Amino acid sequence: MAMQYDVKSTYLTADNTVYSAPARIKGILITPTTGSGGLSLKDGGSGGVTVFQSSWAANANPVPFYVALPGEGIRCSTDIYADVTTVTSITVFYG
Repeated sequence: MAMQYDVKSTYLTADNTVYSAPARIKGILITPTTGSGGLSLKDGGSGGVTVFQSSWAANANPVPFYVALPGEGIRCSTDIYADVTTVTSITVFYG
């Protein structure tokens, strides 16, 4: 079976563009802080359409967690933008 495309990643610690062209989000590694937090991934920049959203509760012993997206992932036709709240970091895998 042939690979359809290369998977790349972007590491962020604050709101920013993950990738500035059309792509599919394949997975997300989230490293939370001790406080409650959240993540929104958008298609179309900071004011774009939310295509993925997650939140988590405060935890005295936060543990990184991975979100695998089924099938071919989530298609973003413009770009991928991350809006993060109270995280140490996120890594978004896309292709």
